[in-house]
Amino acid sequence: MAQRIIIDTDPGQDDAVAILLALASPEIELLGITCVAGNVGLPLTAANARRVCELAGRTDIPVFAGHDAPLRRKLVTAEHVHGKTGLDGVDLPAPSMPLQDRHAVGFLIETLRREPAGSVTLVPIGPLTNIASALARAPDIAARIGRIVLMGGAYFEVGNITPAAEFNIYVDPEAAQAVFACGAPITVVPLDVTHKALVTAPRNAAFRALGNRAGATVAAWTDFFERYDREKYGSPGAPLHDPCTIAWLLRPELFSGREINVEIETTGQYTTGMTVADWWRVSGRPANALFLRDLDAEGFFSLLTERLRRL
Repeated sequence: MAQRIIIDTDPGQDDAVAILLALASPEIELLGITCVAGNVGLPLTAANARRVCELAGRTDIPVFAGHDAPLRRKLVTAEHVHGKTGLDGVDLPAPSMPLQDRHAVGFLIETLRREPAGSVTLVPIGPLTNIASALARAPDIAARIGRIVLMGGAYFEVGNITPAAEFNIYVDPEAAQAVFACGAPITVVPLDVTHKALVTAPRNAAFRALGNRAGATVAAWTDFFERYDREKYGSPGAPLHDPCTIAWLLRPELFSGREINVEIETTGQYTTGMTVADWWRVSGRPANALFLRDLDAEGFFSLLTERLRRL
């Protein structure tokens, strides 16, 4: 039976690849896409999600716009990484499929209340504003979430937007704090994992060699945003952060981690947005998340390439 998921996202090239991987995988039933402000503003993320669905030929996927700003802070965006559109690197046409009339938070609440408890997995791959807002408005849904599989945070890799904080958590740390406290099962896919999912030149050539529009588009996206990571980290390519969440759902054996306590710093002078991951279990606080640390990168790229071929 297919895993039923909702992707909450702020596309972003790597978000787009995560959506494509989900749509290319028969093991996954994508119930909808909810959009949030993050990498770029909400009008662009909502348009970009629809562009990606159309690229995959899946205009049946409902796309909902959510919050256009964090719960309590001014929005911080990442055009310096993703370009002014969020999907720079290739020109995709303006979407023709409609944006749904409902607010994303209403869709999240309604779906979790309607579907059998435990049957829907949430996959947030941007700031956690929509998820936290849904939990605040409808606390009863926490017990109905099958699992939250999120891309965000870091421990060994520390921060990528500040010295201490990963971008998705930093944009809305209060939302992240609320999500980690909600009691639902959580899997964290942090920078510690995603920085091992590097699109090297041979891996990008494999995308391009697929000969379909999806492969060529993914190759163009990674060509664009790798310039930032090469300069920043001196790495041989760009990390594909967000598709790691979908890959974990499909092939959890490609990953390793441990159940630990994770808290989010919201008041630190230098550490706001820091993911306080108790990897060594020294705090005595109970575990609230499966925190991943390692990835079989060859297995990950084999899976991703094989699935993109299907589109």
